[in-house]
Amino acid sequence: MQLKNPEIFSAIESIGEHYRSNISNRFTRRALSAMSLDPGTWSLIEELTEKVDNYRYQGYHLDELYAQILALSRFTYQARREVVPSLRYTASSGTGPGKVSESDRVFRDMAVNNFGPNLKILADKLNELYVKVATIDKTQAGTRNPVYSQIAELHEIGRYLVE
Repeated sequence: MQLKNPEIFSAIESIGEHYRSNISNRFTRRALSAMSLDPGTWSLIEELTEKVDNYRYQGYHLDELYAQILALSRFTYQARREVVPSLRYTASSGTGPGKVSESDRVFRDMAVNNFGPNLKILADKLNELYVKVATIDKTQAGTRNPVYSQIAELHEIGRYLVE
């Protein structure tokens, strides 16, 4: 079954904008690229954060959308552990004195200082999306088992988003 709910599309667009602007930007990208996530996870993250227009007409298959939500949830979990502790060093490495303009230095410092809180915002947005999708899934399933009950890793989503 295809999911074509405007609220879901709006939530996904909001997540994508937040991710591109505050999480994966030119000041943090180097640190993010060093994370220990497999290529499939990165691909699912890209699908969710950058390709919403591809789904606007055909809609989302629930299992695909859950996989994308899980991938970005795993990302937030890993980023808290791998990126946050060393981001200040990683973001400033390779840029000696005189190589960075004053305005870029200010923007870099803002990106670094706000990365943790921005991850929390991303996690909150993802949780809201998951709850909305699961509610629709449960309603559409009727007497059958909803799709989310068939994906074991979804039981871990709370841990991914909260810790």
